[in-house]
Amino acid sequence: MFGSLRRLGLTAPACGLQTPIVRFAATQAVVVASSDDLSKLDPAIFRSLSVEFEVEALAGRLCPVQLTDQSVAIFALAEHVGGDQADELARRVGERGYALATPQRYVLAAPLLLAIARNQVRPQSRYASRSMASHPARTALASAFQDMVEWGVRHGASDLHVNIRFDDAESEVRYTLAGRYVAPERFRRMPTRTLFDMLSVAWMDIQGGNGAVFDPMTEQQGRLSKQVDGRAVVLRWASLAADQGPSVCLRLLERDAAAHGQGLAELGYMPEQIDAIERAMLSESGAIVFAGTVGSGKSTTLACLMTSLPDFRKIITIEDPVEFLIPHAIQNTVVRDLGATAHEAYATKLRTLKRSAMTDVLLGEIRDRESGLAFMDLAGSGVNVYTTTHAPSAALVGERLASDFIGVSRDFLATPGVLKLLVYQVLLPRLCAHCCVPALRLLDGGGAGVDGRYREAGVWRQWLGRLRRLYDCDIELLRIRNPEGCVACRGPQVRDLDGLAGRTVAAEYIEPALSPGFLDGLRRPKSGVRSGSSDTDKYEETPRATAMECAVHKALRGEIDPRDIEPRFQSFETCERQLRLTGKPGLRVVA
Repeated sequence: MFGSLRRLGLTAPACGLQTPIVRFAATQAVVVASSDDLSKLDPAIFRSLSVEFEVEALAGRLCPVQLTDQSVAIFALAEHVGGDQADELARRVGERGYALATPQRYVLAAPLLLAIARNQVRPQSRYASRSMASHPARTALASAFQDMVEWGVRHGASDLHVNIRFDDAESEVRYTLAGRYVAPERFRRMPTRTLFDMLSVAWMDIQGGNGAVFDPMTEQQGRLSKQVDGRAVVLRWASLAADQGPSVCLRLLERDAAAHGQGLAELGYMPEQIDAIERAMLSESGAIVFAGTVGSGKSTTLACLMTSLPDFRKIITIEDPVEFLIPHAIQNTVVRDLGATAHEAYATKLRTLKRSAMTDVLLGEIRDRESGLAFMDLAGSGVNVYTTTHAPSAALVGERLASDFIGVSRDFLATPGVLKLLVYQVLLPRLCAHCCVPALRLLDGGGAGVDGRYREAGVWRQWLGRLRRLYDCDIELLRIRNPEGCVACRGPQVRDLDGLAGRTVAAEYIEPALSPGFLDGLRRPKSGVRSGSSDTDKYEETPRATAMECAVHKALRGEIDPRDIEPRFQSFETCERQLRLTGKPGLRVVA
């Protein structure tokens, strides 16, 4: 106990020389359940004493606070309000000559506690009006929201999720980190009222939102602009009116990341794939379409491509909203209402765009008939078009565009030159190169899959044997995640990510001009196309690796854990059974 106190600047008393620590019953602490409760405190908050007591490192757990009557209270998280550190801090308060407040301790949620520790809650007169009294609470909530955003950006999260549950006292804050849906310890046990008030305050700064106020009963979308460590960050807000309460997903987009970001090779693209993309970008007119699921990095790859274009080409973008700042590009945000099927501003922008003498157009995601019509208009006008859509494989991009939801003409898609390149990508967690361990360790005593379920060593022996048969590979080359991590990858907040170091792309592509029969096949609806594979029975092409085969190749290079491959594609057992049905001997791994 005393060792941990010393590390955090709270030194335990020497026996017989100082007043012993007085134990405090956590049940006596006053719960500050919402921002309204905070604004009603009497005596009110005057200032944080974290700096004076040299306990800034504890700001996320507990904080000494001077009140307007000059007494000092301890504000803390519920799990720390009655702990050893809080008891020692209370002893030091008296030792410094301060009077402990009555009551002496308060329980708060992490966002409000951090706002108080940073002196972002200012004192108020007891005679102030109701509207004046609510101002510090709003400031605290805005600061708490900013803290959640900053944590996500600094830890490389792609999304911040706030799931409100009105029937429960506490609600949920999660992040998407390395493709995983995780709950950091720092934001656990968040009061429902506090989180809802926080979202309501954050919505006040929304841009292009549908609705003047945050409405838990309505689907809403919009965007927010924030600064984190001097960097511009855009938050793309999408709230779902679920039965228990609103579920808000905030995509975190660092706007200048594309200008200073990685190239295609650093993203994880293979040399052959990079050559195909660069080849397609050289020719004038036609479309390059990137496909994948939500959060697969399509927009990041697209921004990387646009950034690599020479400055003598005129680039214009139409996005909803602008996600990354692209040097030399003329970028346009066109907000479209969720409930409308046609938007005059969108149509006007397209009409003007065609008179702008551009050479390259980035068209935001094709997801409905309106964006499908815009794609046909632009791709048929002779300019280079770069866009994205949601599809489960490169082979099914055309089917997605021709679907009833989007409605692009099959004859148009089958016109030679319209579709130059179709790319499908997924993002997979990258292993920490410093601490990953051989996959053969699974044979020593079993281990858990990515689903967390333990499996006996015999099950893993069959699994590794199946990999050897499928890909004719050396399984001794495979590496798996070290759940303990190391100094290079270990994080105190999200232990689920220990052993990982970012993400890498696994991709596949189709060049319609080099795939005999592919365009003819687009003229009529297909059936029986295998999801996740770039070759079908409808056309023939030069054999290329599928995205799943690329993933296996990366696993054999020790870059990714092979256990992460199956959830993104399909189980290796399913692959083996399919091969038995077709009579094929095995799969390939790209060289």
